[in-house]
Amino acid sequence: MRYDSKVKFYSDSKKRYNPKTSKYEGGAELVLETYANVTDLGLTRQKQLFDSIKIEQLTVRLIESCPRSWAYLTIDDQPKKYKLSKQLNSLKGTAIIVEELSK
Repeated sequence: MRYDSKVKFYSDSKKRYNPKTSKYEGGAELVLETYANVTDLGLTRQKQLFDSIKIEQLTVRLIESCPRSWAYLTIDDQPKKYKLSKQLNSLKGTAIIVEELSK
């Protein structure tokens, strides 16, 4: 298995609402940058795991564990953001299933 995709985990914990300006202040903070194996989650497997089919779900396999808290991740510096659907921990690493974050 090749770990050839650069995955970046971001946290929005420092983003706060300012009632004086009526805007959100602060931004996303990079929590972890690592390499992972990224594959498409097939339709049959989606039906088994979630009992529904969603477009653009990916399986991300990591050697190390995920950060404790993160809001979204990006893959290979692409503009698309993905959120967590399901996390599977095993003896050999961590696998997470992510779906595209709606805008």
